[in-house]
Amino acid sequence: MAKTQISDALLINMYISGDESALEILVKRHQSKLYGFIYSKVNDRDIADDFFQETFIRVINTLKTKKFYDEKGKFLPWVMRIANNLIVDDYRKNQKIYMHRDTEEYSVFAFIKDDSVTIESIYEKEGVAIEIKNLINNLPDDQREVLVMRYFHDLSFKEISELTNVSLNTSLGRMRYAISNLKKLAKKNQINLSF
Repeated sequence: MAKTQISDALLINMYISGDESALEILVKRHQSKLYGFIYSKVNDRDIADDFFQETFIRVINTLKTKKFYDEKGKFLPWVMRIANNLIVDDYRKNQKIYMHRDTEEYSVFAFIKDDSVTIESIYEKEGVAIEIKNLINNLPDDQREVLVMRYFHDLSFKEISELTNVSLNTSLGRMRYAISNLKKLAKKNQINLSF
């Protein structure tokens, strides 16, 4: 069996046993989602690069010293939780405010469905996208976080609950409130949402 087809848990065991290439496979397998997750929090490529590297330094230190790693859980949510904790700790330490902006990977255009492509529709989409982004930014932090993780990072509610250290029901509830509040804000601002 090729190493690229081996499960995360087995690759971790191989790495702990001394196979350095196993970690490289894990990093390549999950780097896109992890980097996207970090970038969505800090919105700066240099800062995201730093957090990405620091996250894997923590992963390596944890695995090498055989500290807590729950093999029953998924590797990606565990690593994302480490990244999230690093960002939160840095925020608390430095009282930084990270801006959430639209990017190529995570565009609010995902909310808009329009098959016709005209100059007017392009301008309209851009205007609506900016308005939707502003509406999302007006949601309470916990609701915005769940909505971004679900729609822009394509995480399951189980993964979201693990990353945010809340129950599955709380994650579902926050999403329900986020959608409800987003629709209310859109209606109040006369913005047409197509979901």
